[in-house]
Formats: sequence, C-alpha cells, structure tokens
Amino acid sequence: MSASTRADTLFPVGRLNRMIKQGRYSDRVGSSAGAFMAAALEYITAEILELAGDLCQQDKKKTLMPRHINLGIRSDEELSKLVGNIQITEGGMKHYVHEALLPAKKLKAAQESQMH
Repeated sequence: MSASTRADTLFPVGRLNRMIKQGRYSDRVGSSAGAFMAAALEYITAEILELAGDLCQQDKKKTLMPRHINLGIRSDEELSKLVGNIQITEGGMKHYVHEALLPAKKLKAAQESQMH
C-alpha cells in the first residue's frame, strides 16, 4: 500500500518526502513530513480550483482559463498574500479603478451615500 493511499491524498507522498530530503532543508526529516505537505498542497489546490470554478460559471464558460485562476486567487485575501507578486501567464489583471479617475458625478454620489 502506497503512502499516498495511507494518507488518503492525491498528491504523491513518497515523491514529496524524497524532494524534502534532497532539498537539504534540514538535517533530519520526519517520516510524516511528505504526508503533511501533500495534504496542505491538496487543500490549497482544491481551494484555488473551487474559486476559479465559481468564476468560470459566472462567466458562463465550460473551460477553466488562466484568467479564472488568477482572479480567484486575487479575490481571496489569504491566497493573494500567499502567492504575493507571482504573475500567472495570460491571467490578466483584477479590475480596479481609482476613485480619483471616476467622473465627478459618480464621485459626489459615492461621497453623499457614505455620509448618510
């Protein structure tokens, strides 16, 4: 029985154990390090794909595009901090228009709504 089956993960526990050891991150590596890493990677991947899938459905598309993945990551505060300034190829950008660039009417209406 493989370590991935025992840990009930889709990611390869044995390969991750090997990579941790070859990476020389520390002198000693526990036997469950790969299982923990596989579970963490699987969770993060599932979270990203869930957010991207929701955006894909909102766009009424059946194919997941890099743009959906990028917008899914950027829309979640914690994932956005995790990936930092990483750029996804063909991922586009998150829509944002600074308030100073908006027309004066919309700006005044927004300020009045905040006061009331």
